[in-house]
Amino acid sequence: MRRRRAAVAAGFCASFLLGSVLNVLFAPGSEPPRPGQSPGPSPAPGLGRRGGRGELARQIRARYEEVQRYSRGGPGPGAGRPERRRLMDLAPGGPGLQRPRPPKTRTSSDGPPSWPPGSPGPGPRLGCAALRNVSGAQYVGSGYTKAVYRVRLPGGAVVALKAVDFSGHDLGSCVREFGARRSCYRLAAHKLLKEMVLLERLRHPNLYGYCYQDREDIPDTLTTITELGAPVEMIQLLQTSWEDRFRICLSLGRLLHHLAHSPLGSVTLLDFRPRQFVLVDGELKVTDLDDARVEETACQSSADCVLSFPARNFTLPCSAQGWCENMNEKRNLYNAYRFFYTYLLPHSAPPSLRPLLDAIVNATGELTWGVDETLAQLETTLYLYRSGQYLQDSKASSGAEYQRIPDSTIAQADYRCWPSYHHSGCLLSVFNLAEAVGICESHAQCRAFVLTNQTTWTGRKLVFFKSGWNQLVPDASKTTYVRAPG
Repeated sequence: MRRRRAAVAAGFCASFLLGSVLNVLFAPGSEPPRPGQSPGPSPAPGLGRRGGRGELARQIRARYEEVQRYSRGGPGPGAGRPERRRLMDLAPGGPGLQRPRPPKTRTSSDGPPSWPPGSPGPGPRLGCAALRNVSGAQYVGSGYTKAVYRVRLPGGAVVALKAVDFSGHDLGSCVREFGARRSCYRLAAHKLLKEMVLLERLRHPNLYGYCYQDREDIPDTLTTITELGAPVEMIQLLQTSWEDRFRICLSLGRLLHHLAHSPLGSVTLLDFRPRQFVLVDGELKVTDLDDARVEETACQSSADCVLSFPARNFTLPCSAQGWCENMNEKRNLYNAYRFFYTYLLPHSAPPSLRPLLDAIVNATGELTWGVDETLAQLETTLYLYRSGQYLQDSKASSGAEYQRIPDSTIAQADYRCWPSYHHSGCLLSVFNLAEAVGICESHAQCRAFVLTNQTTWTGRKLVFFKSGWNQLVPDASKTTYVRAPG
């Protein structure tokens, strides 16, 4: 990974970089599993410390069976397509380990993906044809198992490519343990395969497609094509506006609700950290599902139903059916509290919304609510904020008058406020003119404000607050309001 970063930093030409990336993505030396492929016989590994061939085969079998469980359970997106049946139905004892042909691309070769953002769609639409002429390849990062690259498709759309990282810890530790590179790759690739199957079964819109492609003497190396998002940087998020931070929390609440009521049942994210998510158009999306689990925890009594976290533990009831009640849902919810809600929800929120936001944070921190109630309260907060009802009890601090100057703006005269949409000025969103006046009255520096025609995701107007108005200039898209003297 360090070598790849160094190569990028050194400024190698684009063609060499692209070739290097694709060589890593489709590196020889292993045979990836296909959905439904039986573990079957594989090259014999060396005798490792934990049992050699038998132990490695057991691990491959366990991961294969996990993928099989998630690939069944009723018709999922794209289940009726011939290539999907061929990929998913190669169970042990089936017709054999035949090489599947790459899925046909579902979009034109000269245009971006045609599905709307956020739409579940009918299933993967991009295949190997979409990867033939990619450009601008960049290494994004890697985790325990996978490496991620950013590429631009021929039509201009930018996507992420995921593949097993041949320099990663997962594959490397297995090779050191068992001495069988091909089988170890197969073991690691089941994580990528599991993630792909889960994204399809959960109808997650950020899976755009996948490709099995021959490289040199190795058939069917697997790459998934997914939506590209920005990494979640908590320090940066704490410096953004409350409205944007609330959007992240709301999208997380909606995501947890979907996971709790998914077609597969309640899904929990065992590796729930900010780095497992990305931001796409201001909303939070999960990007790593290889450590997700669907099965609830079996129990004989509530003593078997302990949720353990670094700061505290919770004991959940054991149902009459022998399952810990809502353990998957509660694990997700408490992780949402400790990683996101407690930091992003209350700070710099409108004062009239603070009691409701504090109730959400406290209830998720104590697990007194489930995901349904949590999402309902987040949606209520959105309604109050978007409709302006949270302003009903607010009063202006003075009766100062403001002169309206249409088709104008103020050059310079900026001052900083927090949080602001602009790093060197005070740019805030308002519901109406009265709220803008109230904000200006509450800022000691404010002598004027400029109403723009730009809006936020909730439809609120963006307003620049100014410390003076000496440099008034024409601007047809803005209206200036200057505080009357006295």
